[in-house]
Amino acid sequence: MPDVTRINSSMANGHIAIVHLGLGAFHRAQQAVYLEHYRQRTGDTSWGVSSANLRSSIDLVDGLREAGYRYHVAEYADSETVTLREIGVIEEALFTGRDANGRWGRDLEALLARMASPETRIVTLTVTEKGYFLNQASGELLADDPMIAADIASPRAPHTALGILVEALARRREAGVPPFTVLSCDNMPDNGHRTRNAVIQMAEHRDAALAEWISAEAAFPCSMVDRIVPAMTEADFTQLSRLGIEDSNAVVCETFAQWVVEDHFPLGRPDWEADGIEMVADVAPFETMKLRMLNGSHSLLAYLGAPEGIETVYDAVSRSDLRALLRRYMLEEAAPTLAMPEGIDLVAYADSLMSRFANDSLRHRLHQIAMDGSQKLPQRWLLGTLARREAGLAAACTALGMAGWIRYTAGRDIQGNVYEVDDPLAPRFAALHERHGQYPEALVTAFLAMDDVVPPALAADTVFAEGVLTAYRLLTEQGLEGALATLARG
Repeated sequence: MPDVTRINSSMANGHIAIVHLGLGAFHRAQQAVYLEHYRQRTGDTSWGVSSANLRSSIDLVDGLREAGYRYHVAEYADSETVTLREIGVIEEALFTGRDANGRWGRDLEALLARMASPETRIVTLTVTEKGYFLNQASGELLADDPMIAADIASPRAPHTALGILVEALARRREAGVPPFTVLSCDNMPDNGHRTRNAVIQMAEHRDAALAEWISAEAAFPCSMVDRIVPAMTEADFTQLSRLGIEDSNAVVCETFAQWVVEDHFPLGRPDWEADGIEMVADVAPFETMKLRMLNGSHSLLAYLGAPEGIETVYDAVSRSDLRALLRRYMLEEAAPTLAMPEGIDLVAYADSLMSRFANDSLRHRLHQIAMDGSQKLPQRWLLGTLARREAGLAAACTALGMAGWIRYTAGRDIQGNVYEVDDPLAPRFAALHERHGQYPEALVTAFLAMDDVVPPALAADTVFAEGVLTAYRLLTEQGLEGALATLARG
């Protein structure tokens, strides 16, 4: 039996001042935990949270309501040490997605009213990269996407996070209420700036004056969040049951957590620095460090390991050749592209990441990490690689990763088993494999030509393109072990 520390919620009812869009595991294991720390430390219940699930099953929302908005977070240092926290800072859960009968927006009006209320001072988001409907290469709003087009056509009944933000801000403007602060907690570079641009572009389709008001008055600080939160498995629930926790809303995560936030909140914020939140003037260095070193490493493991039948991050880093790949990638390719504040030791950071990846209590599935690669790879690999190539530097690890991604998008592992490629561009991937799958050079060229994923200047780099093609041939002809052995000799 693990060594267990139990920490109960304060159980105090509070006032809602924060609305969160994207009620999922990460929000419940990261932001809500920090706010629970704050509430227990200070006794201040004025920063309660209303959390809205915009897309997935209604079951989580109803389950939280039935549990009185209490749930558990299990923080594992390793399989032998766990802290069980009861979280009570969420005061309301709402659902705006499509129900089992195909109806949209059960709680949409309640959500919009909550966001329009003067009591709401901050709106946070974890809607994943694809939830912003941006061209990841250019940052432009995908105005012709069916979901965005529907919100543009019916702005008062929105379904997307962007549409909901614009409608709520429009209501505040009409009522003479200052705009809330919008705080993105998603893994995008300059996430505050990108969110601001997306919201303003969305508003311009509705009302130029509204867009100008948002541009002039609303705050969109950047933030960097870091905590490994795998999707829950039956094994996780079984282990929690052994510890006396019967909670269908529970979340499992690592002990480590970090939240770095740009300090720009015109309507106020909690005094949460004592709870470990780092308030800074510029988030960008920390954000880029995490994206390129942690998330970039995760993507390498996902696209190289999943087609080989490797199930989890722990399984992957149990292999010496993959550990060597990650260290080479982090220290030789990712770290040199970073400009960090004085005192940040990137070698120590890489060491800490390797220790976190080796946490044997987390079942962080590689297929989960592989989701939405077209939305993630520009910021995790490609922008840094472009900078390296412009400086005449090699990027062999990233070239191998790109080859792995191309192979992954075929949707079939080396044993012939079919898996779902969960990505907004999955139909385009399937068409490219159908057309070019027997011709590696044509296939690699076609994937690199996707200018909404790959920066055109990088696609035009013949050295990088040749590196990806060579790596793709190695993977398909010699498998992962052979490709890694060749890379190690190079």
